[in-house]
Amino acid sequence: MVNEITITYEGKDPLKFPKGTSLYEISKSYQKYFNYPILAAKVDNDVIGLNETLTKSADVHFYDRSTYHGNSTYGRTLQFIMIVAVAELFKGQAEVVIEHSIDKGFYSEIYGINIDRPQIQALEDYMHKLVSQDIVIPKLSVSRLEAMRYFKSKSQLDKARVLKYTSNTYISMHQLNGVYDYFYGDLAYSTGVIDDFKLTYIQDNGFVVSFPDVYNPECTLDYKHHSKLFDTFLDYTKWGRTVGVSNAADMNHIVSRGRYGNLIRLAEAYYNSQISNISEKIYEAKDRIKIILIAGPSSSGKTTSSKKLEIYLQSRGIHTHRISVDDYFKDREETPLNDKGEPDFESLNAIDITMFNKDLTKLLAGEKVLLPEYNFILGKKEYHKRWLQMKENDMIIIEGLHSLNDDLTPVIERNAKFKIYLSPLTQLNIDRHNRIHTSDMRKLRRIVRDNKFRGYSAADTLKMWKNIRAGEELYIFPFQDHNDAIINSALLYEIGILKTYAEPLLYSVPANDPNYPEALRLINLLRNFLTIPSEEVPADSILREFIGGSCFKE
Repeated sequence: MVNEITITYEGKDPLKFPKGTSLYEISKSYQKYFNYPILAAKVDNDVIGLNETLTKSADVHFYDRSTYHGNSTYGRTLQFIMIVAVAELFKGQAEVVIEHSIDKGFYSEIYGINIDRPQIQALEDYMHKLVSQDIVIPKLSVSRLEAMRYFKSKSQLDKARVLKYTSNTYISMHQLNGVYDYFYGDLAYSTGVIDDFKLTYIQDNGFVVSFPDVYNPECTLDYKHHSKLFDTFLDYTKWGRTVGVSNAADMNHIVSRGRYGNLIRLAEAYYNSQISNISEKIYEAKDRIKIILIAGPSSSGKTTSSKKLEIYLQSRGIHTHRISVDDYFKDREETPLNDKGEPDFESLNAIDITMFNKDLTKLLAGEKVLLPEYNFILGKKEYHKRWLQMKENDMIIIEGLHSLNDDLTPVIERNAKFKIYLSPLTQLNIDRHNRIHTSDMRKLRRIVRDNKFRGYSAADTLKMWKNIRAGEELYIFPFQDHNDAIINSALLYEIGILKTYAEPLLYSVPANDPNYPEALRLINLLRNFLTIPSEEVPADSILREFIGGSCFKE
């Protein structure tokens, strides 16, 4: 029939629907294949909300909260519910600001009133009330100028200023109980599907909103407070406010006036001060510390950070030696397999821990040791007369995936180790309700580096990212609190630099590639920022590890 469309899904028998049927109505026929409510759909390789209607036959994919796209939709919708709940519960006297991601959720602060634990519990209850009402969340297309006028009328000047630098004529906004807002991605069809979350009061006016993630979609885990990580985020946020940059509008204002040079120097000084402070701590305990261990998620800048730390320590008279854990990989035939039967090179058991610790013990005892070098082509250790013997006050720097896990160095006393956790903990947000995920900055760094130094396309890196993140969840994040110090390797200005390199690579992802929706999301993120020329980025900057031109050579 002319007025019918045919929908296919995952090889199931095709179903027919009236032309103009919403994806929400269509999803009801496929909900039985999912453990959780369907939240989003992909049509013609475009991830869209369920309130969209279809006027032609299509192959459709659906996503619930156990998937990346579905979970992102869940989180954005939860944010909107919280924003509306704050406005209604506190009668317009309070404003909520979403600061950053942390421990399976996001940290927020309320301004305008003082809050405490009972009020946060009241806010959580009110949010559940909005969920129980199963309110439909319409999506509207409005002119950019109209949206700017609306946000100015609500005294949300950061949102209005961000839109000033957006070239789009129209933008998408969502509405809930008379509150309008925009987000970088679609929301769920209604509030009723956001049925699992918890709020945890932290301090002052701050609290964390936790919800199920793709690694544990069954339920919301209790929030675990990572005090050192939290304080590092807080310190950087306060510093950003001190130099006048908290969001995209602040950054663009500086860049549009050509004043980014000073911002680059300030950011580099902040990063270097962290390295200097850690070197001071190590120097003060030089009589007991023999091994420095550095770990962090992908694209944190471990290479530059470890080399800078060497320089700072050497300036204090401490001689250091770098040992790569990768040189102690087991021979390929001994590599453990993952649940798919593939070699699991990220597993701790892929390392020859016995030999690694045997060599460390000998080195710390002052013996001369022949170190291995791993041949990744042949898949085995080789020896090329690389001898090492430590003097009395020397230290070893070990940088690797498992460095914070004591099972890597079980024979070394904890007192002799200094552990450093490294990650780019960005405090820069688009506006008060749209945060930049730390993983997005690492992803952009990785896309640029993989292309420049390894010849990978953006699609190649995006394809690998799921496995990279899974490895971090298993081998990095469980040990992030096992540290003596944290280095925040985020640079306040870096997104403006990375845009120059990453944007054309993202545009190269074909429209029919499975990673195209993610490439498009990152392009839309970058559109909020003006580009910054890279000429003033110092040669010793951690950013040079990704864009090239670093003075540090292997």
